[in-house]
Amino acid sequence: MPQVYLKDVTVDIPIFNSQGRSLKKAVMGFATGGRIGLTEKGKTVVRSLDSINLTVKENERVGIVGHNGAGKSTLLRVLSGVYFPSSGVAKIDGKTGSLIDISLGIDGEATGIENIYLRAALLGIPTKLVDDEISNLITFTELGDFINMPVRTYSTGMHMRLAFAVSTMISPDILLMDEWLSVGDQGFQQKAEGRLNNLIDRAKILFIASHSEYLIRKCCTRVLWLEHGKLKKDGTVEEICDEYFR
Repeated sequence: MPQVYLKDVTVDIPIFNSQGRSLKKAVMGFATGGRIGLTEKGKTVVRSLDSINLTVKENERVGIVGHNGAGKSTLLRVLSGVYFPSSGVAKIDGKTGSLIDISLGIDGEATGIENIYLRAALLGIPTKLVDDEISNLITFTELGDFINMPVRTYSTGMHMRLAFAVSTMISPDILLMDEWLSVGDQGFQQKAEGRLNNLIDRAKILFIASHSEYLIRKCCTRVLWLEHGKLKKDGTVEEICDEYFR
């Protein structure tokens, strides 16, 4: 059964070559809520997450809100296994899938078809599944003959349609998102939204960080409010949204 368990999770990011910049450090300290400090060895660190305790179970849809720099993206990276806690315990039961950087691994010199296989391999999607779905993917992207051209010849919109199509092939137990994905023109966006909703429905647990009250109210059953790396509140959608967005 998919589950997320965090116990006193803290993430410290080391900042190198920062000694002697007293004015800059003071300004950064103010901007980050005073979370810049020194270790016992005199190294500068930014505390991105501070003693986070959290348990999330199957069928929960969790929104994450907070100001820029509150720790939302850091929390998602801990859940995806990109960051390891500096201290505390992070236990993630289930296969995670991320839509945080859908263009990761796209090679500008490779063709659209070659990039579908490259990106799928990075996501752990079996080659046979890609073989079975390749025709549907090509049709979905609306790239036509460009699918056999190098991606460096694509417009930004074409690039994003390709990346979106292959990234949404995943079927994770725990889906991680940083804002809602918006790709293409209005006509394509409707198709993309349907595909994205199907992916969310397949996931057992959803985490989505967003600044959109509408999106949080629409998609989530629970909301985490982060402030300066700390979990300020953990509550219902109505409780948190009514306070945070007002």
